[in-house]
Amino acid sequence: MGGVKIVIDAASATAPFEQLRSQLAAQARAGTLPVGYRLPTVRGLAERLGLAANTVAKAYRALESDGVIETRGRNGTFVAAAGDAASREAATAALDYARRAQRLGLDHDAALAAVHDALRATYTS
Repeated sequence: MGGVKIVIDAASATAPFEQLRSQLAAQARAGTLPVGYRLPTVRGLAERLGLAANTVAKAYRALESDGVIETRGRNGTFVAAAGDAASREAATAALDYARRAQRLGLDHDAALAAVHDALRATYTS
């Protein structure tokens, strides 16, 4: 499994798929899994972690949708330049939010307060 270090806590309230997805995403963001790193096959990782292949496949699909990994057909699955994709997507979402907040009549401080509240709720849950 090389540089991929995943620990699935069977007693956790968080689904194994989400544990896998979040750990791989965090390792890609941190550079522990560098851009271009080839990930294990779905079957190989499933066997190694004692998970169903569908669970790993679901995590890989979510990561690919988020731009964290990319599948290159028979060549395998690789860590993508996620930071760039994530930054672009966040910037687009921020611009959409700013325009909507303006249409709703929120001033700058009220719009920022809503973002701070949402981030606080998201990152503490």
